[in-house]
Amino acid sequence: MQTEIIYGILIPFIGTTAGAACVFFLRRQPHFLVQRSLTGFAAGVMTAASVWSLLIPAMEQSEGLGRLGFVPAAAGFLLGIMFLLFLDCVIPHQHMNSDAPEGGRSSLSKNTMLLLAVTLHNIPEGMAVGVVYAGLASGGASIAAASALALSLGIAIQNFPEGAIISLPLRSSGMGKGRAFLLGTLSGAVEPLAAVLTVLLSGLVVPVLPYLLSFAAGAMVYVVVEELIPEMSGEPHSNVGTIAFAAGFVVMMSLDTALG
Repeated sequence: MQTEIIYGILIPFIGTTAGAACVFFLRRQPHFLVQRSLTGFAAGVMTAASVWSLLIPAMEQSEGLGRLGFVPAAAGFLLGIMFLLFLDCVIPHQHMNSDAPEGGRSSLSKNTMLLLAVTLHNIPEGMAVGVVYAGLASGGASIAAASALALSLGIAIQNFPEGAIISLPLRSSGMGKGRAFLLGTLSGAVEPLAAVLTVLLSGLVVPVLPYLLSFAAGAMVYVVVEELIPEMSGEPHSNVGTIAFAAGFVVMMSLDTALG
């Protein structure tokens, strides 16, 4: 069981590392349509994971509340939204296609704030994996190992383009390949850290698991709506991001259904 949990926690980080390694094989930043398709795919995966891997299990575990079974999922979801909104307001960061920094005032470089933006993005993903594996580790929650693996695989798939989206622009700005790869990899380091912390607190997590599952879902949906959708649908207009979103959604939905 412990080995299974360790592998499950590391799988998403491996996805980020593999994506960051693209800097060694690609000479230039990908075309904006490629970036939009990767962003749209990641948004689709995160949306489907929020529904099938987090919100639905949260409501299933609250069935004993009868008609009020939706309350833990609704409350946790809203708390997750507000938590990411708070972090978004206080942590200085800058999105990929934006010239204006967001969050608290800072004198950090654009590359550093870009890295912080992706790190902020990765916090809810690490929480989601950690919450699911904490439930699995406790044995007191109705979470199957296959369902937890499906979530890890889905997040790893969408982490691959994230790693590339960080390392390639850094390389294009003049940074060395090794450093660009390192920073792209480090952008995903918060995921296993958040997951491990959550698993270590599994004794405290299980009693409020429905709230935490939906909390992670709310945080992920915030990232999709606030960051990914604007990036995949900006000017000039293109339907590539929408098509990629649908593909990512179907892939994650299929993974969760087939393995869960």
